[in-house]
Amino acid sequence: MSKTIRVTVWNEFRHEKKDEDVKSIYPEGIHMTIANHLSKEGFEVGTATLDEPDHGLTDEVLNHTDVLIWWGHLAHHEVQDQIVEKVQQRVLDGMGLIVLHSAHYSKIFRKLMGTTCSLKWREAGENERLWVVQPGHPITEGIGEYIDIEKEEMYGEFFDIPQPDELIFVSWFKGGEVFRSGCTYTRGRGKIFYFRPGHETYPTYHHPQILKVIANAARWAAPSRGPVPRYANVQPLEKLR
Repeated sequence: MSKTIRVTVWNEFRHEKKDEDVKSIYPEGIHMTIANHLSKEGFEVGTATLDEPDHGLTDEVLNHTDVLIWWGHLAHHEVQDQIVEKVQQRVLDGMGLIVLHSAHYSKIFRKLMGTTCSLKWREAGENERLWVVQPGHPITEGIGEYIDIEKEEMYGEFFDIPQPDELIFVSWFKGGEVFRSGCTYTRGRGKIFYFRPGHETYPTYHHPQILKVIANAARWAAPSRGPVPRYANVQPLEKLR
């Protein structure tokens, strides 16, 4: 019997409190919209937000999280460095991490990437078309050749990230830009997926195919049961003399 994947959805939960338009789209918060869908998909789901003690990411929560989903925008700088260190260590130890939209600027993503993670942007409510460029990948299971989003914020190249292990989606925007919108990485034993869509003023996380990608990514990023590496001085397996 396969183990139920434990997911924690982390969100700043600031826009939904400050902006009535955002609140009308996500009355319970972006985190709850994603969490409610994942619960229906059979995941064991918890949530955490910025203003909770330890940002909701206590040792107990992190130690019982297989995949952490992260959405942030306004308050990257408010995330405590000690919490970022703990999340990084959990990823290195095997926890999966899914980084959504403007969380490309989050402390944890920049720390794991080692680059600025900067990009071009424009908020004009334009059409985004995400093209699948890895049709055989588990993250694209059940997705067509592309995903159309009627209105989204534009992100454009150059995106200052390391070369992805795998490029899963490439976006085209009505204004003419393109963007590497779905990128996978491995850090230590942990799998990372960056997924671009999700500006707070649009109902992107109500889009069935976007939610399907996130669910697929959570299954893909869940820890494997492979061997745990040992880092120490060791005795030889064979006789040296």
